Amino acid sequence: MPPSSGAGSFLRRRSLLLGAAGALALGGCGAHGEVSDSARPAARPLDLPALPPGTPLQPLGGLVLDDDVIGLSGLSALHLSDDLRLTAVSDLARWMSAQLVLREGRPAGLAQIRTGRLRDGAGRPLPRGFAGDSESLARLPDGSWLVGFERWHRIRAYRTLDAPGTYVEAPPGLERAPGNGGLEALAVLHDGRWLAIAESLRLPGESGLRRAWLGGPGAWMSLAYRPSYSFEPCDAAPLPDGGALVLERSFSIFSGFRGRLVRLSAAQLRDAEPERVLEGEEILSLAPPLPTDNYEGVAVARHEGRTLVALVSDDNENMLQRSLLLLFALQDD
Repeated sequence: MPPSSGAGSFLRRRSLLLGAAGALALGGCGAHGEVSDSARPAARPLDLPALPPGTPLQPLGGLVLDDDVIGLSGLSALHLSDDLRLTAVSDLARWMSAQLVLREGRPAGLAQIRTGRLRDGAGRPLPRGFAGDSESLARLPDGSWLVGFERWHRIRAYRTLDAPGTYVEAPPGLERAPGNGGLEALAVLHDGRWLAIAESLRLPGESGLRRAWLGGPGAWMSLAYRPSYSFEPCDAAPLPDGGALVLERSFSIFSGFRGRLVRLSAAQLRDAEPERVLEGEEILSLAPPLPTDNYEGVAVARHEGRTLVALVSDDNENMLQRSLLLLFALQDD
């Protein structure tokens, strides 16, 4: 979903975006996972500029995704396994799985693409909209998946993403989140605890803080998260050292899309107590010369001795935007 901003509600922002550019048509997705067999490449490489010395993230390159070839758009959350299997969910209640292909350590394309529909507990496809606004994705140690939804705020667990989804206990108070400001950020940390952050569920008395939680079903602990001014948390990913990355974004009519990536330390999360405020250290600004767009997903993988960080953008079904995948190497782990 587009980020919250002072420019108005989600509906007004989406109307502005779609009114200016029109919507892209979605390609078809198989009922239980369709394999793309298009002769056209699903992605083309994108060069990224070098960043100043001392920047914790080294750009490796990116991909411009072809939504029509892949069969879906609106990518809103991301996971990258250590063998470079990429998994994403769309806010249209769909999922995608693909192999990220590297050439000389840089993104070169996607292979073995599969897509499908997210399902309810009876195995019926979730409709787009109120019941199917999937915004966050995390993987449990047993290989199963968690998907967080907003509008109808809840978490479903999936043995595989083409299987029926069962309810799990959501964090207390999540139901009070604004319709377009729910569980955008969900991660399973190195120690097995879940980190959840609501995009725009503000704490009373201090509007800059957002509600966050640590733990999991039966053991949720309420915390607070402080994003940068005018930014909203929109995804999270675990780090191998026990910390986490949080992706934040901002949008205004005047400055467009902006983003930042912050790191929560392992000590912060390990020593967290009820109502403690989590605040990350910025390690990347998603601003020129990097390509800017509506970045909504972040993922971390350990591959060939390096910690890789991937970001994906949601094109909002808008011809003025792109579905981008950026890849970085974390330098100081």
